[in-house]
Amino acid sequence: MKKHISSGSSFEKEFAYSRAVVVGNWVLVSGTTGYDYDTMSISDCVVEQTKQCFKNIQAALAEAGSHMTNVVRIKYILPDKKDFKACAPVMQQYLSNTLPAATMIEAGLIDDAMKIEIEVTALRG
Repeated sequence: MKKHISSGSSFEKEFAYSRAVVVGNWVLVSGTTGYDYDTMSISDCVVEQTKQCFKNIQAALAEAGSHMTNVVRIKYILPDKKDFKACAPVMQQYLSNTLPAATMIEAGLIDDAMKIEIEVTALRG
């Protein structure tokens, strides 16, 4: 049994994906950027985008019956690896009690305004 979760982002419909998918006890959250989905706006600051990524991820996890403390894996994708260190305080804020397995990849993102994309896998409950 699968449950699909949407944030209401226009990207989900355009590119045919769900913000998150719940399968059994797992929550798979798609790569999430720093867009504020209510306004479809994005900051030009990587740290602010990181904060918004985590807010978006928290919302998806909550709808799935999960929480940041249940995150077991996280993947960061940044167009410029030099921006990664600046995001560390935000990561500490959200993950210091969780300590998931992590990967950071430097790669281009679909929109030049995007400075970070974060994907997580979490347990439910």
